[in-house]
Amino acid sequence: MAAMETFRVEIDDAVVERIRRRLLEARWAAEPDDDTDWKYGTQAQWLRGLVEYWTSSYDWRAAERELNRWPQYRASVAGQDIHFYHVKGSASRPRPLLLTHGWPGSVLEFLGCVERLAFPERNGGNAEEGFDLVIPSLPGYGFSARPPRPIGPRAVAKIWRSLMVDVLGYREFAAQGGDWGAGVTSWLGIDHADVTKAIHLNMVPSWVFAPAERPDAEEAQYHARVAAVRAAELGYFVVQSTKPQTVALALTDSPLGFAAWVCEKFRSWGDTRGDIHSRFSRDTLITNLMLYLVNDAVGPAIWMYRGRAEESPPGSKVPRVEVPTGVACFPAEFIPYPPRTVAERAYAVARWTEMPAGGHFAALEEPQAFSDEVRAFFSQVKF
Repeated sequence: MAAMETFRVEIDDAVVERIRRRLLEARWAAEPDDDTDWKYGTQAQWLRGLVEYWTSSYDWRAAERELNRWPQYRASVAGQDIHFYHVKGSASRPRPLLLTHGWPGSVLEFLGCVERLAFPERNGGNAEEGFDLVIPSLPGYGFSARPPRPIGPRAVAKIWRSLMVDVLGYREFAAQGGDWGAGVTSWLGIDHADVTKAIHLNMVPSWVFAPAERPDAEEAQYHARVAAVRAAELGYFVVQSTKPQTVALALTDSPLGFAAWVCEKFRSWGDTRGDIHSRFSRDTLITNLMLYLVNDAVGPAIWMYRGRAEESPPGSKVPRVEVPTGVACFPAEFIPYPPRTVAERAYAVARWTEMPAGGHFAALEEPQAFSDEVRAFFSQVKF
């Protein structure tokens, strides 16, 4: 097995203070006089409150203690320095499960699920359903080193295979993901089915589906919903997929700008019903932002959009995932779920669950329901 070293989050005071000072010195843009419901994007009044809390009350050292609660490591994987959590669960037989986050999230999304998934007996479950959890930061995100140039989810899947097999020594494993994690996990099920035994998704990437020659009404409605979401929500996606470095240079230098760029996504994509704090506390939002800011990861994380565009240009055919696939449909997910019959053209769907609550950041929003569903699926497929 390849060598790995233990890791702890320990950021210099000067780095934390630099971010705080930049926030205190920030210049604020003018705002429309009727901006009461975020209809133009991030609401300045709300962001002022977040920044005031961030600069006066937020405790990064307390956040570090939470981040350091579970074992972390760094290893050179296929030429990339990758940060990851590795928590060995309670099952007598190792059941490795790889969890992959997306943008603008981080490994923080899964930390509330660690105990439920690795040690289910602590919450009234069966210890033999406990997983060995591997939770890596995507290349260029968090405490993983940035790649030299943009790479996409298919390339990340190859790195993840090496992490699981060559570094950690697992002969086979299961994988779960949403957002970029759904793309990476899908490619694990396509290119690495010899070691990836089953996958679970809480978002179904729309780019894997080509419309049928004669779509029925249900499929036609699905493609119409996807088109509507692209028009209303994916302006950021177009920018980050075409000219990522332009926005990366701007956002890296401005913690205020990055907070505005990201927090609107949490409000729009989560099951918030217009109240961002009904799902995400100020501390959670800020810690997630800090995981980009303290490492100069803002720009490299954005690169992945260009990497995907180059890796899967329009019109390219994505092979079907033939390993058993579970899909959890969270009602506030902003990327529309396809009809199951459409999803089955791209995935070997073995379980399809309509979830009662939650949105795009499913593990963060609904850790218990998310964990229960993941355990149920992988017990069903006998992994």
